[in-house]
Amino acid sequence: MKAKIRRRYLALEIDSKEKIGQKELMDAIWDAVLRLYGEYGASKTGLALIEHDAEKNLAIIRAAHTETEKIRAAIATITEVAAKPAAVHILTASGTLKKLRKKLETLKP
Repeated sequence: MKAKIRRRYLALEIDSKEKIGQKELMDAIWDAVLRLYGEYGASKTGLALIEHDAEKNLAIIRAAHTETEKIRAAIATITEVAAKPAAVHILTASGTLKKLRKKLETLKP
């Protein structure tokens, strides 16, 4: 019997003076993962964009639970997105979208 794929959802905050599109954000994250872990490492991450809000500079991504630490490390290396100075911060992580959104609600001032 095949084991169920466990996932983690990460809430990201994009720190930039300019608007960052969802394709630009994902390109930056993929580039960071590829730089650190190569194609084989990147293929194991199961990385996907779930939600992106350009107005609030927030995004939610999904990754394989075994690769969460690699994703965190790769995101920490991002200094620009689409040649615009930017930083990406992980606000919180969770195993379900429902819990992640609940955690985000408690973080908002």
